[in-house]
This record gives sequence, C-alpha cells and structure tokens, in this order.
Amino acid sequence: MRLLAIETAAEACSVALFENGNLLAHAHEIVGRGHAERLIPMIAELPGRGRADQVLVDCGPGSFTGVRVGLAAARAFGLAWGAHVQGYSSLALIAAMGFAEENDFDTLAVAIIGGHGEYFVQRFERHGMRAMTPLASLKPEEAAALCGADPVAGSAADAMRAAGASGRALPISPDARATFLLPPDLAALPPRPIYGRAPDARLPG
Repeated sequence: MRLLAIETAAEACSVALFENGNLLAHAHEIVGRGHAERLIPMIAELPGRGRADQVLVDCGPGSFTGVRVGLAAARAFGLAWGAHVQGYSSLALIAAMGFAEENDFDTLAVAIIGGHGEYFVQRFERHGMRAMTPLASLKPEEAAALCGADPVAGSAADAMRAAGASGRALPISPDARATFLLPPDLAALPPRPIYGRAPDARLPG
C-alpha cells in the first residue's frame, strides 16, 4: 500500500512517498510561488513516478495558489490512478511537528501568516492531538492574545512574540515527510480548500 503526501500550502513544495507506513522517498524545495511549476516534476522523480493507492494533500489554510495547485494535482491523480484522496490542515501538521520536536509542553498554538495583515491561529493539545480552538483569522494583537503563554509554532511564531505572546517561538514549516505524525482523524478531511477567512468579494445587496 503506497501513499503519496503533497504539501504546497507554504513557501516549500514537498512530496513524500510512503509504502506500508515507511518513507520510500521525498523531495522538499523552497519555491515561494513556484508550486505550479515544481510539483508535478517532483512527483515524477519519485519511485514509480509517485503512483500510489492513496493521496494525502494539504487543504490549507496557507498560500491561496499553492493550496489550489496541490488539491488539483491530488484530485487528478486520484482519478488517473483510482486512488483514494484525503486532506489535512496545514495547522494540524505544524502542530504535530511541534509536539514531535519538543516534549516539555502539553499545549501549543500554531500561527501562520494570513492575508490583509491577519494571521491564521489555532491551539492544539498533545493528548489525542486535537484542536482546542477553532481556526481563526485575527489581527496581530488578537492572535497573540489567543496564543497566550503557549509555545507558538509556524511561520508567524516570531511575529506573535513581537505582538505580545509570551511562549517561545518554534518557526516550523510544514513538510510532507511529517504527515505520518497526523492521527487518522486529522488526515481524513475532504479534499477541498480551507481558506480560513471569508472571501473579500460580496454579492450586491
């Protein structure tokens, strides 16, 4: 049983191929906005051109374009290979990576850069690896208040410290290799985007 993990929600584009839970191969590159150009070639360089029985993809929140590129590829592979496609949240993966990196705290906050001067923030607990708060898009001071004294993981960790959060910063970026850390329920989301905030466009009244 092979699983292809796709991560395109952040500045890195990364893919990982697992067989029966063991990592076969991976690729990880900082591409900024180049996910569309790099994702398919990276998958093609994996053993068997990345063909898998299951595809696991980051649904966001994160880079609008990156998330959509990853989801489009995952759905296309699902159709072409007859593979089962499921998703996960970028914040859940960062939380799992944070708990794996450090073992001296039971809760942490994840904060990543959002849009319009806001940050996507969510708190998690180690026991059961579950979310303690819903995903929120908040201004810096509000986001820092939600983080409180928890360690803060993610691309906005240092920004949260500057805005008043008192926990230590863990500047972790999501990596497809770490998807094995996710519990089954957090790796079984429908493969559709998690935008994290309401759209800016409004229908005419």
